[in-house]
Amino acid sequence: MDAEAIRDVLRNLGPVHIRRMFGGQGVYQGELMFALEAYGELYLKVDDESIGLFRERGSRPFVYESRDGRTTTISYWLIPESALDDPDEAAELAGLALAAARRAKAPKARRTGKTTPRRKAREPESLT
Repeated sequence: MDAEAIRDVLRNLGPVHIRRMFGGQGVYQGELMFALEAYGELYLKVDDESIGLFRERGSRPFVYESRDGRTTTISYWLIPESALDDPDEAAELAGLALAAARRAKAPKARRTGKTTPRRKAREPESLT
């Protein structure tokens, strides 16, 4: 899938830019990578909030084998075939991928699940 085909599939999402990477292409909106093209297929970013929808639609994760023979699965899933011909469905799924990419980039909360403000540094005690 070349850059123009990717732009055509995602035309209802708005402007995207594409960068070559690792033998494929990264798809960005602004500085946020939300999709990748590899081996002629388009994959969208997923996370715990969106993965179920991709499973329901018969998608599968992007899996590759490293040089040392290890198989690695990453958080990008194949865009469903139906979305390739339906710009509204493609935009909906790409919107979910953008949201997943934003969440992945957001600062991580502490283990308690709450975000807390940083403490102010303590003043050194007086030696007098």
